[in-house]
Amino acid sequence: MKDFFKLISSSDFIALFDHFSPLDCETIPLTAARGRVLAEDIVSREALPPFSRSTMDGFAVRAADTFGSSESETGLLTLIGEIAMGVSGQAFSLRPGQAVRIWTGGELPQKANAVVMVEYTQAYDDETVAIYRPVAPGENVIRVGEDFAKGATVLARGSMLRPQDLGVLSGLGIIEVPVYRRPRVAILSTGDELVPVDQVPPPGKIRDINSTTLAALVEEAGGIPVICGICGDDLDDIRTVCTQALARADILLLSGGSSVGRRDFTLQVFQALPETEVLVHGVSIRPGKPTILARQGNKALFGLPGHVASAMVIFSLFVRPLLRQYSGLGTTLGLQTIRAITAEQIPSVIGREEYVRVRLTPQADGSPPLATPVYGKSGLLNPLVRADGLLPIGRDVEGFDRGTETPVFLFP
Repeated sequence: MKDFFKLISSSDFIALFDHFSPLDCETIPLTAARGRVLAEDIVSREALPPFSRSTMDGFAVRAADTFGSSESETGLLTLIGEIAMGVSGQAFSLRPGQAVRIWTGGELPQKANAVVMVEYTQAYDDETVAIYRPVAPGENVIRVGEDFAKGATVLARGSMLRPQDLGVLSGLGIIEVPVYRRPRVAILSTGDELVPVDQVPPPGKIRDINSTTLAALVEEAGGIPVICGICGDDLDDIRTVCTQALARADILLLSGGSSVGRRDFTLQVFQALPETEVLVHGVSIRPGKPTILARQGNKALFGLPGHVASAMVIFSLFVRPLLRQYSGLGTTLGLQTIRAITAEQIPSVIGREEYVRVRLTPQADGSPPLATPVYGKSGLLNPLVRADGLLPIGRDVEGFDRGTETPVFLFP
């Protein structure tokens, strides 16, 4: 049978993402920025902390005044006051032989360069404190600007904002941040056999699984899913819905109809859309061979296989990296990768990449987990539920023997 696909490798497929650029920038409140990606460097407009402060409850001192102190030979310092929390310590300036009581987070007085922990002191009276252990300059204190100096780059463009990053920015008084816009992803399932999930399928029909699955994958990857529903196997109807979807989305995922059957219209639809270029039809991997990629300006159009297992693999390998490219993270998978050991022989065919669903079983001795293939036809759902990730087999590799250590991409 004639092969209608001009197959390319997965690396060549990823290289096509050079046609696409990160999305434009928007400024959002810091409180809504977790998981977003910075579109510009963040430069500190002030020092953090803004003053030198104690990290312990105790006594602020000049470190040299404590040298030689021990339990047998205590050092005696004159106590000249106390720095209450939230009050500036600059009202005090230590002279040799003086100390000030201070609390964790309090501002150091002038001339102080260390803090003796309260555990190593004893107050004889309101005017004298005994020191049982010496401290070095800088001990138990954080200096002004020790976290970030004024003018320092706090976070670089392309950083995904984590809770600790938001905390630093709030400490610097930054309440808004410039981030890349989240990509909007239109999801359309095609096929006369599909009905919405809230319906009882009549004979010959099944519920639409792909829309729910793909929407969750899009959201997990940082995109905004736009579910466009179901469209029957009608060329004009599919083209109309795709046109409407592209007007409000950055990526279109059309599942079903990417092969070369009599009612597979995805390629014809993409070719018929104005200013749209088909970049590839067919990739040499299993599952997911009939995948299509097209572009309309900076918008991407994917024709995904109709079987949910194949659609998930293609999403993980290709759609997810492009979502990250749009979001300013570069064309990386963004999936956790671990080392695993094959629990049995896993055969493969030379000439194509294969992504095998595997279940992972921890080993008692702390060795990498065992990876057991979860076989099943691409239209079955049970293997997806049982699998923990994908084990890649290169196109020039004739499978793996039992006991082979190899990487596994974990499902999110």
